Amino acid sequence: MTTFRRATFGAALLALACAAQAQAWPAKPVRLIVPFPAGGGTDAIAREVTNKLATSGYTFVVENKPGSGGNLGVDAVAKSQPDGYTFVIGQTSNLAINPTLYSKLPYDPVKDLTPVSLVASAPLALVVGANSPYKTLAEVVAAAKAKPGTINYATSGNGTVAHLAAESLQKEAGIKLVHIPYKGAAQGATDVISGQVHMYVSSIPTLIGHIKNGKMRPLAVTSAKRADDLPQVPTVAESGYKGFEAVTWFGILGPANLPKDVVAKFNADIQKALADAQLQKKLGDQGADVAGSSADQFGKLIRDDIVRWGRIVKESGAKVD
Repeated sequence: MTTFRRATFGAALLALACAAQAQAWPAKPVRLIVPFPAGGGTDAIAREVTNKLATSGYTFVVENKPGSGGNLGVDAVAKSQPDGYTFVIGQTSNLAINPTLYSKLPYDPVKDLTPVSLVASAPLALVVGANSPYKTLAEVVAAAKAKPGTINYATSGNGTVAHLAAESLQKEAGIKLVHIPYKGAAQGATDVISGQVHMYVSSIPTLIGHIKNGKMRPLAVTSAKRADDLPQVPTVAESGYKGFEAVTWFGILGPANLPKDVVAKFNADIQKALADAQLQKKLGDQGADVAGSSADQFGKLIRDDIVRWGRIVKESGAKVD
């Protein structure tokens, strides 16, 4: 056999091997990193989606890797091998906000990651403890105006969607609140419920359990329309701030250079899972809306929101070094 024929034959065998590998994917457990602590909204959505995918033959190892506003978990995936067995569930803060918020981000969300699919979106809620004297957002604003700098609010960290949404609200309302950033969305709940913190701003999936059991009182939601799971709660726009809107989205990504056929199969299986009425109800019960997409559509959303949220970060003056 000539050298040319041997090379051609070898290339053909390699192509067949790659095709067979992709067709067999996943041949082992898939690792999904949640870049936030267990118990938060991102964690809850990740576990519901992976539980549904498990019925289609997938085996997942869900790993919580919090830290640095979600950057540690995302960076671990960005630096992993593109073999189709390591993914991250990212969201607005670590993919669209952190590129502007952090002076040195260890990854580029556009160049170092491969979008697979958007999976959900959720508005934020502004809540107080059940024993709080504040019954409406207007009462919080009035108290903040009467005693500037004495009303505080918690979020899951500096530069998160919740933090920037609260900054935007303060600007529109002409008030100044004291921001208390926690290391995760679930960690501030105890202090808000006990009354040590006046108000909490976070995604509805993080807060819905406390709202339903009566430990937290919702004052407003940040979506353009009322949340299906909290129909009695007015929007911030309805509360006097016309046009106000801030939502957070969640999606699955892998490292750069993932095989296209793996991305296509994973995306198709995710869309199938998201079409399931039971999963939609489970996510809805946690205050999240199913939001599937193609890989390209998810990539465009990330690029567009980097520009949008980058502008808001700059206007707020928020910065993390």
